[in-house]
Amino acid sequence: MAEVRVKICGLRTVADVDAVAAAGAGYAGFNFFAPSPRFVTVEAARALALAAPPGLCKVALVVDADDATLDAIVAGVPLDMLQLHGHESVARVAEIRARYGLPVMKVIGVAGEADLAALTEISLAADQLLIDAKPPKDAVLPGGNGLAFDWRLLVGRKWLKPWMLAGGLTPGNVAEAVRLTGARQVDVASGVESAPGVKDAARIADFVRAAQG
Repeated sequence: MAEVRVKICGLRTVADVDAVAAAGAGYAGFNFFAPSPRFVTVEAARALALAAPPGLCKVALVVDADDATLDAIVAGVPLDMLQLHGHESVARVAEIRARYGLPVMKVIGVAGEADLAALTEISLAADQLLIDAKPPKDAVLPGGNGLAFDWRLLVGRKWLKPWMLAGGLTPGNVAEAVRLTGARQVDVASGVESAPGVKDAARIADFVRAAQG
């Protein structure tokens, strides 16, 4: 069976990037959503992306970003993928993909079975899907809230595009999440932190080991 690919999101320091690379993760995520404790500027993200070794996929997380914002990010940071974490429509996903020539990962929040229909629709435009827990109605952040959803909703399901599991994953539960859902890719932010926005190298290593174990 193919190895599970791991994405560590919300990196803010070169030490974070080094820890992600050393642990054997496949993706490094940079968060451009200003309200998040994981937010980085274009200048900071550029330094982080340049510190990443070859083969580590560099992903920009944005939330309902306009073209001017995306123009600045794509021009300033050497990226491999865009992650859309807002309310972007199928048309907007297709537009962004065409405009920047980068693979696009679209995040869909799931709380119940009714939310799964959006995954089929968005897979027509996106290159990858990220299935996350739907945030609470009063949440400031669209993700990174440390919340899980019922993984049993995904058992036996397939989509047209590769997908990644997120939402409340930790070194302690990721192996069970992979076993139950069959996910071949997983994403984590808060689950490998010692404080909001502060990554813990040991937790990163433990998470990747557990996901791939």
